[in-house]
This record gives sequence, C-alpha cells and structure tokens, in this order.
Amino acid sequence: MRPFEVYAAKDSNHAVALLAQHTATSKVKVIAGGTDLLADLKFSAHSPDVIVDISRVEDLKGLKITDEGLNIGALVTHSQIMRSPIIQEMFPALVDAAHSIGAVQTRNLGTLGGNLVTGVPSMDSGPTLIALDALVNIIGSTGRRQLPLIDFFLGPRKTVLKPDELLAEIIIPRQNLGKPTHFLKFGLRKGQALALVNVAASIWIDWDKNVFVAPRIALGAVAPKVIRAPKAEAYLEGRTVTPEAMAEAGRIASTDARPITDFRASAEYRRDLVAVLTKRALEAAYALGQSKR
Repeated sequence: MRPFEVYAAKDSNHAVALLAQHTATSKVKVIAGGTDLLADLKFSAHSPDVIVDISRVEDLKGLKITDEGLNIGALVTHSQIMRSPIIQEMFPALVDAAHSIGAVQTRNLGTLGGNLVTGVPSMDSGPTLIALDALVNIIGSTGRRQLPLIDFFLGPRKTVLKPDELLAEIIIPRQNLGKPTHFLKFGLRKGQALALVNVAASIWIDWDKNVFVAPRIALGAVAPKVIRAPKAEAYLEGRTVTPEAMAEAGRIASTDARPITDFRASAEYRRDLVAVLTKRALEAAYALGQSKR
C-alpha cells in the first residue's frame, strides 16, 4: 500500500470542493464506511494519492418522507435501513436486502451510497431500489443533477459519477410509497455470500379487476449491471393475476437476463434461478399487497 493524504470533509459542499481541488492533479478516492475501499487499498493498482473522508458529513445521513417521496441519504448505513420504522412499514424488501449484505460489522459501517457507487453487478441494494423506480441526486462542482438509479450504472464497477461528483441521495418516488415489493437472493451459502442471482419485484394490483399494474422486475448478477426485465414487465401489465402468469413472467425474465458462466455457476443455471426467483418474488409481493388491503 502506497502512502496517501486524507482530507476530512465538513459537509457535502466541502466534500465537493475537496474533490474539485484534487482530482485535476491526483488520483482521488472517497471513503465513507470503507468496507469496500479498505479491501481495495491492499492492491497497489487501486492506491489513490488522496482520500476524501465523508463519513462525518451529516447532511448526507438523512432518512425521511418529503414531497418527493422517501429520501435516503447516501451515508445511511445498512443497519439503519434495517432499524428504520418507515422502511420496515413501507418497504420490508429493503430491510431484507440490507440484511443480506455481509456480516453485522459490515452492515454497521457500510452505507447504501457506498454499495451503489461500487457498482458491482451482484450488489444486494440495487434490485429493490430499481424495482421501485428509485432516483438518485448527484452533487458536483457544477451543481446538482438527478437521474433514474438504473441509468446510474454503466457496467461492472462503473457509474456515471464524474471525478468531482458525489452520490448525495436516493429517492423512492412518492407514487411508489408502500408499493408491494419483495427481494430474493440466492448464493452458495446462507451468510456473507455473493449473489449468484438476486431478484426484486414490485407490483400494484387493481383489486376490482385483479390485474397487475406497473409491474417492475429487477435482476442482479446476471448482466454487467443491475437490469430490469422489460419483456416480463410488459407481459404482466394489465394481465389477470394468476400463478400461471407469474410463472410465465419468470420464464420471460430469464430471457431478459444476460448471465455468464464462471467458476460459481453456469449461465443456464443462473437463467433457471431467474425464472424461479422471479415467480417467487411476484408471489410474495402479491401476498404482501393482499395483507395491506
């Protein structure tokens, strides 16, 4: 590990100023919980010249309902998500996703923003948020911009963030507050496992007609980034809710996936997992919707 300089940001504006000051001449990394970066620092190829510490930036730690929806600061930890009464009530799928991330020590330190910025295709936080049409607010030296979370990812460990930008906030739109959603993950062991496949599904139901409305299916670990399953969503839209429809949506979702074969699983096995997990996620989201009627 090479030596580097560390600057502690006082607030988000100060953090952006530090990034703008140093990115022109130095290789800069941002640290929050550090659960990913500290592992990377063991390898010289990832060694930065400057680290900007944002772990004490209070204005990135909010979690509240606003006119926009549910606003989650980038520095909210996975443990805070699990303990939040708002999230427990409205989005138990987010609690399940947070619980599947690492060990308790990782969840206590690791942040939602850090998990997203790392950009790993098998991330556990991404699918549920994408299934809820989440937005992200990004701040930088030229101002603030907002975009859908699904457009935030470019590929493995690549995002749209510019060198002088920070992910500031994740927003679940107001129209999706309380939307029945379910998250499932399949790994090679029960705890602290990378996902072979993870799936999140969210649905509204027109109870008068008993049909799917605004179905969303998000898939992780089966493409270079977390993706939606657009053909499966289109199949479900306006269709009568039946077990057969959910099973068919799972099959279609497996064709939306673009998995690879590696030492952990074959592409064919991952497609089978997508079909099964999508069906189960839809069933669980429907059951949740029934319980909230």
